[in-house]
Amino acid sequence: MKIDRAGAPFIAGALVPAAVFAGYKRYGWALGCAALGAFFAYFFRDPERMVPAADGLVVSPADGKVMMAGEANGRWSPPGRWKQITIFLSPMDVHINRTPVDGLVTRIDYRPGRFLPAYKEEAGENELNEIWLDHHGETIVVRQIVGILARRIVCRVAEGQQLARGERIGLMKFGSRMDVFLPVDAEIAVRVGQQAVAGETVLARLQPRRLQAGD
Repeated sequence: MKIDRAGAPFIAGALVPAAVFAGYKRYGWALGCAALGAFFAYFFRDPERMVPAADGLVVSPADGKVMMAGEANGRWSPPGRWKQITIFLSPMDVHINRTPVDGLVTRIDYRPGRFLPAYKEEAGENELNEIWLDHHGETIVVRQIVGILARRIVCRVAEGQQLARGERIGLMKFGSRMDVFLPVDAEIAVRVGQQAVAGETVLARLQPRRLQAGD
């Protein structure tokens, strides 16, 4: 399985000491460092995904558990009315982020903030990065939010870039959360507590008229 390049310094930082300890016959320490290196390789794994091709689908931007699926709380959402789907990523989930829809990146907003647990509602105050997409004339916002363990957001897209649905857009290191903000008439297709798979699980369906808005 492919391992994301962001994991290289973490994996090397564990395996090099493992080799040194093994050379000095400190096998207990060597085993511990090797196990840590294996965890980092597992954490930064990047499996291929089968992205559905049907029109109007919104796919999950991350692996994890659905925490919220409904009307957005205006206190934490971008200005305006939205439906919101929130995915919580545990340290054991794949942390590669993908775009939920195809579209043009119109804006990227990074905001420093706190490092509260990502599963709390107040995590809206945490450090975050928003990717604004123009999907056939309709705006959809994808938000990367760090948690108590995740301390760095990696965003690998730029304004003006055209994305395909399910395309990789970045990652967050060590536990985090992703929010997707959709038009209020989007039909949500997941429930709270459901496990989502990035690029494959259908989170919502957009109204047909939205598919034609930019044509």
